[in-house]
Amino acid sequence: MNKQKSIYDFEDSLSSASNPQRKINKCCRNFVAFMCTQVGVGALIVVYAICGALSFVAIETQYQDDSIELVHNLRRNCSTELWIKTESLNLFNRSVWESETNEILRSYQNNITSLIRKGYTGRTAQENWSFPAALMFCLSVFTMIGYGNMVPRTPWGKGFTVIYATFGIPLYILYFLNMGKVLANSFKFLYRVMHNCTDDSPVSPLQKKKVIVPSTACLWVIFIYILTGTVMFANWEDWTYLNSIYFCITSLCKIGFGDFVPGANLVLLASNAKDEKKRNFYEMQSQTKLAINFIYMLVGMGLVAMCYNLMREEVRVKWMEMREDLKLCLEDVRKRFDRWFGDSSSDDFYYDQRF
Repeated sequence: MNKQKSIYDFEDSLSSASNPQRKINKCCRNFVAFMCTQVGVGALIVVYAICGALSFVAIETQYQDDSIELVHNLRRNCSTELWIKTESLNLFNRSVWESETNEILRSYQNNITSLIRKGYTGRTAQENWSFPAALMFCLSVFTMIGYGNMVPRTPWGKGFTVIYATFGIPLYILYFLNMGKVLANSFKFLYRVMHNCTDDSPVSPLQKKKVIVPSTACLWVIFIYILTGTVMFANWEDWTYLNSIYFCITSLCKIGFGDFVPGANLVLLASNAKDEKKRNFYEMQSQTKLAINFIYMLVGMGLVAMCYNLMREEVRVKWMEMREDLKLCLEDVRKRFDRWFGDSSSDDFYYDQRF
């Protein structure tokens, strides 16, 4: 019997060794099972953002922006026309010179304004679509924030944005739910430990009471996280504390107006810097801030999901308690009505029997 079993095991090993497709299928099943876990979903959303950023950098850096050369031509033509008007109207009639030059400057201003509305930033596609900037763009797409400070210009980029959002938004919802559960369980464990340390009432091991995290603790966590981001962005970006807290709340609530974006001031300094070393320094600082902002927003949305799970649990417990109290109240009212109306009916029946 043992010999026959060993023969079967040897045949199974040979069949498994000779069939690599079975091993590949097993590895794929294990990989999919890991990606469906909480840790796997968190890693998957980061990998998805990195792959999307690399793809957008490869697509959008191929865009040929003619607006930069057009702006140079407008400036050259404007200066030339001003010089011609100054030479031709080099008289004592100042009002005519002012009206002519104002007309030239107004035309130049309207042309520049129309180009800015079409997306002119004074930077090339390679400067706009750095890897951290593309990473922030991917975050704003699948989290549905939509800052609007960066948009794809190429047809391939616009089409890829549609596909990227179609698969990225459900993946982000899965991340939101799973990460909320992980952080909620971790915070619940810490709160239970702290509660047990501060609670001096003796509790037997058989009478472990369930500890519910109050909503005030969740609100304090969000408040501290927003306060940390407010101080950090206010010191980095030279924003006021009001503008900084405005940016944090609108970003974590996924409103994303786009009027305040980290690194925008450094981008302006880099574009105006004449020294190449300063320009590279400002560019590196801007990219670092964008990467830190990516981490801040991703962790912050996980904390929002955690508070949602904990507050939902507290609401469920409170609702159960209110329902039990309502049942007891209705039962008490029913007993009172039965006692009142039941006693009166029996008294009437007794009176009818006597008379």
